[in-house]
Order: sequence, then C-alpha cells, then structure tokens
Amino acid sequence: MNILTLVVSALVFGIVILVHELGHYLVAKHNGIRVLEFSIGMGPAVWQTEKNGTNYSLRLLPVGGFVSMEGEDEDGELLEDCVRQPEKEKASEQSYGSVEQNIPFPLARPKKRIAVLLAGACMNFLLGFLALFVLLSSPDSVIASRQIGEVDETSLSAQSGLQVGDTIVKVNGHRCIVAGDIFYELSRTENHQASFVVRRNGETVQLPAVQFGTTTDEQGNQHMQLGFRVYSVHKNFITVTVEAARSTVYYGRIIYTGILDIFRGRASINDLSGPVGIVSTIGEAVSYGWQDVINILALITINLGIVNLLPLPALDGGKALLVLAEAILHRPVPTKWQMAINAAGMAMLFALMIFATWQDILRIF
Repeated sequence: MNILTLVVSALVFGIVILVHELGHYLVAKHNGIRVLEFSIGMGPAVWQTEKNGTNYSLRLLPVGGFVSMEGEDEDGELLEDCVRQPEKEKASEQSYGSVEQNIPFPLARPKKRIAVLLAGACMNFLLGFLALFVLLSSPDSVIASRQIGEVDETSLSAQSGLQVGDTIVKVNGHRCIVAGDIFYELSRTENHQASFVVRRNGETVQLPAVQFGTTTDEQGNQHMQLGFRVYSVHKNFITVTVEAARSTVYYGRIIYTGILDIFRGRASINDLSGPVGIVSTIGEAVSYGWQDVINILALITINLGIVNLLPLPALDGGKALLVLAEAILHRPVPTKWQMAINAAGMAMLFALMIFATWQDILRIF
C-alpha cells in the first residue's frame, strides 16, 4: 500500500462523508433546527472554527463524520416537554426561520426530522449520479444498450431463442433498465439457464429457457459463454444523463440485493468488506486509472446511502422509523427504549465492522 493509495482513499472517504453530512446539515438549517457542530472525520479535532452558533471541525480519522443538532442526544426531557406542551412546538415552528431562534431537533415536526435524517442518503445518491455522469461523459466510455446487435448462431443462447434485434426486458423475472442488469442476473443464474422476456418487432416474447454454454480456464473455473453482443448507444447530454440515472438505480439495486442475499443464505457474511478492504480496492482502482477510481467512488457513496436507509437501530433509516412511529402514535417512543435500541444498534455495527476488518486482513495476508 503506497502513499498515493492512502491519499486517494482519504479523498474518497472524505468526499463521501462530507456529502452525506452536508445533506443533514443543509436540511436541518433549512428547517430551522439548530446545528451545534458539523464535523468531517472522527477522533480529535485538527481544525475547527465557529460561525453563527455552529462549530465546524475537521477531525483526525477520515472514517466518519457527524452533524450534532441541539437536543438530538438529550435524555428525552425535551421530547416529553414537547408532547406535554404542543403550543411550545407550534411557537417554535413559527420562528424557525430566525437564526437567533433556531429550534432543538426534538421540537421540530416529525416530517421535518424525517427529512433531515433521510437527507444524507439522498445526497449520497446525488453524488453517485454525478460521479457516473462524469464517468460516462469521458471519451473512453461506452454506453451499452439492452438491444442485441450480434449473435453467434452456433451458441446455445441463439439456438434456444435469442435473436438479433431483441431488446431484453427481463431476465429471471427481474426488469433490466441497463445492460449491467442483464449480466448481473446472468451471473446469478443456476445451471447456465435463464428465462428472458424480450421485445421483438414491437411484441413481447417470452423465452422461458435460454441456455448458455461454458468454457473452463486453466485454473479449472467455469465461465458462461453469452453468445451475443448488444448495441452501443450514441452519446449526447440526454443519453448520458439518462444512463447515469439508470446506473445509479442499478448500483443501488445490486447493493440491496447483495444485502438480502446474505440473509437468504445465497452469499456469505465472510464476503463483507470493511475499511481495510475498501482501501485495498481503491488501491487497485488507482493502478488502473481515474475512471476506476470514479467508479469506486460511485459504488461507495451509493452503498453508504443504501445502508443508511436500512431500518436498523442507530442508522438513519432506523431513527426515521422511530420518528415515524412517533407521528403515528402522536407521542415519542419512550426515551429508555430509544436509548436501548440505539445502543444495541451501535454495538451491532461496531461488531460487524470489526468482523469485516478481520476478514479483510485475512484476505490480504
């Protein structure tokens, strides 16, 4: 691991974390919630300044970050007081636009707190879209369509139904919005056979059993022979924008599916990567060029967005779920329950990070 890898890794982590926390910060400020601190990194502060009642800091370890809002980590007295005195909440809401009268987080209406909690993930998705837009705009990139432009007539896939001109709509029941969806689903298929839905001459055609051949490399690993190629798409601002948006959804989908596969038993928890594994992957990307680094950046930021939206304790999705429960029940979840849930969630996340880091070290050595 060289200095360049460490510098690029710090930049990637820093940008992803900055954008995530910036989402929380901007929406909190917009909704009149008082922000006590906006920090990038964890550990001791190496630089900090204060402006309009908010402390801005840069911390030593580029592995996290946070936005601290007034009342967010209190013992619950603010929440309980807000429920007993709804007129106080109304008064606070009416004055939220004033810098001098910013309101504590628990006194903001539930919809505004949920917006603050979800804003970080939304910003990560936006960063992923922008990264993919830059990547697809480069002269070296090609946008692949879902329309078959060439088939090997001797291949099993051609003999079992695929034809030139077919536009692939679904593979194994999963809708394909980019070419990557096709190849991702085929990589997950069993017995080298998949069901296809294609659009052919304006009609929808079902191909329930498309077969694929295989080859074996020198190490004895089997590889699927597709037997077809797809057309490329002419690049302009519109096609690049559409493809970047679709690719953002595609990345999100494979990350979400990968998480589900762990619970389904289709993937092993041993395959998880922690910070060490991510830095190693970034190092490999650096050796290939800036395009691979941008691609890794997109994957990491979208991954962070997806994971943070999971309805698990201590994550933004889990916190938003508690606020939603408050909105439905018209009273906050008891403080001791919230503290217990978040403490359990933090313990689980730390244990998972330690486990993933240990797996990274085993893979390296």
